[in-house]
Amino acid sequence: MAERYLLLNGKKFYYDEIAEYSFRNSIPLDGYESKTLEFCRSWLTGVQEFPIQTSGSTGTPKTIQLTRQQLEASARKTINILNLQPGDTELVCLNTEYIAGMMMLARGFMAEMQMIVVDPISNPLKLVPENTPIAFASFVPMQLQKILQDTPEFIPQLNHMKGILLGGAPVNFTLQRELQKLTVPVYHTYGMTETASHVALRLLNGPDAAAYYDVLDNISLGFDNRGCLTIQGDVTNNELIVTNDLVEMLTPTRFRWIGRVDNTINSGGVKVQSEVVEVAVAEALADLDPMPRFFITSQPDELLGERVVLILETEPFTEDQEKELKARLKQLLKKFERPKKYYYSPAFSETPTGKVSKQRTLRKLGLEVH
Repeated sequence: MAERYLLLNGKKFYYDEIAEYSFRNSIPLDGYESKTLEFCRSWLTGVQEFPIQTSGSTGTPKTIQLTRQQLEASARKTINILNLQPGDTELVCLNTEYIAGMMMLARGFMAEMQMIVVDPISNPLKLVPENTPIAFASFVPMQLQKILQDTPEFIPQLNHMKGILLGGAPVNFTLQRELQKLTVPVYHTYGMTETASHVALRLLNGPDAAAYYDVLDNISLGFDNRGCLTIQGDVTNNELIVTNDLVEMLTPTRFRWIGRVDNTINSGGVKVQSEVVEVAVAEALADLDPMPRFFITSQPDELLGERVVLILETEPFTEDQEKELKARLKQLLKKFERPKKYYYSPAFSETPTGKVSKQRTLRKLGLEVH
């Protein structure tokens, strides 16, 4: 049987070397490579529990323990859906210290795929040897947007894949449009660290593109007393995971994501969902190229209790640009949903996984943080 190995930043590591750490002195490693190989060693030597840090996009990052069984159950679902086979090549370009990157490694081992692991940079295909046929990859939206906009010559390489996963952040209006150039199925994932990565997928492109998520096998959904989604199944060790997500159930295995309960703004007694406003803002800004990143939040207001505000990652708009944006939003949103004030930030703060840290961004602007 051929010796199994993975490529990590162009360096070849055989699985038996990784298991024994026998490469340690012969190959210089940076911190990221060491962390990646530590997970691989734990996997190859049969470790049963894995400490994993949550991303911290919605609160303080914390370390939780997931069992090997959970990771294996999660990996199997993706392998089956995308029909991943031994010998397929997989690109791992997400941070392997977090669940999304770890699960890519776990899937690679479980499906006996050939793994190419690279640093999680904004355009990871630049680090892949030319003309490498890749069967499967997972990106954060920013990475795929960068690939499509800056290096369209990689589109044939993307279209060669069996499927692409996209997760960790919402897919903006611009990327949604760009994805229609691809024939490879691109799936937006729904899940979290506690569920060992995704528990549901939404197809983003092609004739069957959908506005809803389909739930994977052996996962049951419910609601808590706030109306927030609960998740239970093999990937949660059959423990009930309570989320802060508001969804509309279309069937027992299909749902439409509405937003997070902590993103509900009470303005003048009217409940406004930030994510609904963000969809309208994306539409209103669609002509800007590139479209700036932005998010909706609230600030205290004497009259309304809370007012809706828009935070944009760009140079301040001119008076005319602001006027035009207000006019467009007037057509798309109800009175209480419309942002009452616009704030501009030269650069948003980010979490280690590349998500926007709203709290730190607001603090930088001197605004109140909830």
